[in-house]
Amino acid sequence: MLMRNSLLWLAGNHWVHRQVVKSPLARPVARRFVAGETVADALGVVTQLNREGAHVTLDYLGENVTSAAEATAVKQMDTRLLDEISKRSLDCNISLKLTALGLDISRAAAEANLCSILELARTHDTFVRIDMEGSSYTQITLDVFEQMYGKEGFKNVGTVLQAYLYRTAQDVARMNELGARVRLCKGAYQEPANVAYPQKADVDQNYFRLACSLLRNGTYPGLATHDSQLIDQIKQFIREQKIPYDCFEFQMLYGVRRDLQQQLVREGYNVRVYVPFGEAWYPYLMRRMAERPANMLFILKSLRYK
Repeated sequence: MLMRNSLLWLAGNHWVHRQVVKSPLARPVARRFVAGETVADALGVVTQLNREGAHVTLDYLGENVTSAAEATAVKQMDTRLLDEISKRSLDCNISLKLTALGLDISRAAAEANLCSILELARTHDTFVRIDMEGSSYTQITLDVFEQMYGKEGFKNVGTVLQAYLYRTAQDVARMNELGARVRLCKGAYQEPANVAYPQKADVDQNYFRLACSLLRNGTYPGLATHDSQLIDQIKQFIREQKIPYDCFEFQMLYGVRRDLQQQLVREGYNVRVYVPFGEAWYPYLMRRMAERPANMLFILKSLRYK
């Protein structure tokens, strides 16, 4: 827990951020978990993963932009991705963060940018996932999602719920009621004990309960975890409930548990790989280190042999 909290603190430390990004060792190491910094890098990875039988989600990294120009640039990148995915007939959708579209500037700005993206995605018959951020953004993210999904009528949009938050059981029930597509993850931000379960065992138990609810009552949930024990529990539940494989998918991060990803594909499960790319890779990389100590060991070994 101490290591996790330290790494999450480092993810938000601007001085450390600058030092790591300037290091000649950092980018080669980051490429284990990030597809690269350019669209060409990202599309190359998508093409290869599709050949291996995996579905893909592309995420142009970045969050908490502070100007309308930055938000517009992110919107333009997302629309470019949608055009390229369609042109190349890739099995790929996109994920995005509302703070990258200007939510910290104004909700209206973020919604306007999101509407433009969803309109184009609908034209291309492509799905868009609104990623979840820290708990201070949970309610407004869900509010914006419901605005798009309900009042604006975009059925090609889904969202993410985090199992470590106490509130998530109610949010799962609401999304099931709406018929909305949910990605369920454990959660990667540093949260206080009055908001989130502090113990991993409690998060795991809650994740399984929520996954079962989504599998029984949800709409094509994405079960995002690399925890093999949890996956085995879910697979047993699927067998017991006779849930068809085409009613859900497992989701995993690029560069993490590739062996497990490939095993699940061989077993006939739908597997979607979340592929991040872009220059703003530092906070993402540090959160991946915090989630799984084995990732940190990989980084240390990489640095040792450079």
